[in-house]
Amino acid sequence: MKAKNKTIRYVLLVVCTFIVCLSWMLLRPVEIIVVHKNDNFSDVLVTNFPLTDKGKINWWLENKDELSKNYGIPNPSLDSGRFSITFWDFGDGYKKKEKYDRLCFPEMKKDVNCIEKDAVLIVSNNRAGSVFFTVDNGRYMVKGNGDIVKVKGW
Repeated sequence: MKAKNKTIRYVLLVVCTFIVCLSWMLLRPVEIIVVHKNDNFSDVLVTNFPLTDKGKINWWLENKDELSKNYGIPNPSLDSGRFSITFWDFGDGYKKKEKYDRLCFPEMKKDVNCIEKDAVLIVSNNRAGSVFFTVDNGRYMVKGNGDIVKVKGW
């Protein structure tokens, strides 16, 4: 009987630890490390970004006004009105160019100015002003009534 109680306690401890760790991972606030801008293109380096497509899109919708106010993004092109914002997982931070396919920021005047290309969300628009979200599992569009629908065949 005592061995059974110890096993139950051990399982409960493991389950509780798992729940606490998972909650901590899911509830960490997104941290914006830096915003690099080039005309109407913006690269936002982030940590703790939501894991799901829905979570990523909802994060944008909840924070777009603050991003505009604090970072001036999106920054639409004067001639076409188009913009593109790519949110990159900052991961292990800046690295040297060394590898072939890293994204580098030449305005940073140092050797360690590149990141791994791990885009977590792209927010963009077209000439008509429709907003699109490109995420891991597809592309979504904001309709005129505010509904968000998955773009078929993308």
